[in-house]
Amino acid sequence: MKDKVTLTITSLLSILFFTFHWVDEIARGMETGGVPGLGGVLILVVWLTGTLVLADRRSGYVIMLLGSIFGLGVLVLHMRGAGLVGGRIANSSGIFFWVWTLIALGVTSTFSIIPSARGLWGLQRGQPRS
Repeated sequence: MKDKVTLTITSLLSILFFTFHWVDEIARGMETGGVPGLGGVLILVVWLTGTLVLADRRSGYVIMLLGSIFGLGVLVLHMRGAGLVGGRIANSSGIFFWVWTLIALGVTSTFSIIPSARGLWGLQRGQPRS
């Protein structure tokens, strides 16, 4: 039971931090906010469905694991090149919020990998879900 609740909470937090970070990038003009951005909405809908609707199923664990890896990937991509606060973001206002959401997303996503992998492992071994 504890792993399931932990995974749900951390996955929902990752989704929340991802949306905050994404919206902040759209507001700054770093990401497009038009029709091409609907791909991000689809990713969030699938991730949310895996977290809330499919939580006890293999497909839910897989979606949450992939979403967690994707959330960690956002942090890794932003730390490449000019670094976390280099490039276009360095001299803009609101840098604290942008960095905070990025780090919070990275932490919660990385942590979510553990209970989602444990849930998949438990299903594979035929153990009851916890």
